[in-house]
Amino acid sequence: MHPSYKNDPSLGKEVHAYLVKQGLETPMTDQVKQSAEKKIAAITDSFSDIMIELGLDTTDDSLMDTPKRVAKMYVNEIFYGLDYNKFPKCTAIENKMSHNGSFVLEKNINVQSNCEHHFVVIDGLATIAYLPGKKVLGLSKLNRIVQFFAKRPQVQERLTEQIRATIQYVAQTDDVAVYVDAKHWCVKSRGIQDQTSSTVTLSVGGVFAEKTSEIRKEFLNLARSG
Repeated sequence: MHPSYKNDPSLGKEVHAYLVKQGLETPMTDQVKQSAEKKIAAITDSFSDIMIELGLDTTDDSLMDTPKRVAKMYVNEIFYGLDYNKFPKCTAIENKMSHNGSFVLEKNINVQSNCEHHFVVIDGLATIAYLPGKKVLGLSKLNRIVQFFAKRPQVQERLTEQIRATIQYVAQTDDVAVYVDAKHWCVKSRGIQDQTSSTVTLSVGGVFAEKTSEIRKEFLNLARSG
């Protein structure tokens, strides 16, 4: 199941509309609005067909429940981030402190997603920084935003942009930077079968987008350090 944090469907609806306006939303159809029960039933039937075409005996007691297990996993766990009713509550509080140009940074945020091209794992770490304006977010809110957008079929470039744009919207600041370093199992376990390569993506806004700024250099040094 998705994590036991409080959801904010209203904020989720706002974020979805903002990402659509920015051209950053995941390609989706109205089918995404169907109930979890209907999705699970339909995916169960479809995955059973896949197993049968592969030559597996779906009457075997080890395999007979696999289609429903996969369906429930897709809808309730690894792809729950397609449902904005499950968007995390991200209360932003008034910034009563003067940060004097210093930024908030959180490193080594776990990223576990699935490649939308092969539906296999993307596994890595994210570093996020933002310069608080009028609002401040609790650190756990950054983790929750990352997790929500990771839990859907993804490409890493879009995932990084979605995280950056959402933090900008929720924290009400342009000054946001997101750095993701991840391994793709579509590269590691199939195709070229490269066991060691990783993919790095960067999305920046505000002062972090100024290539000569010291704050950008400091962020990149911290993000790249062990």
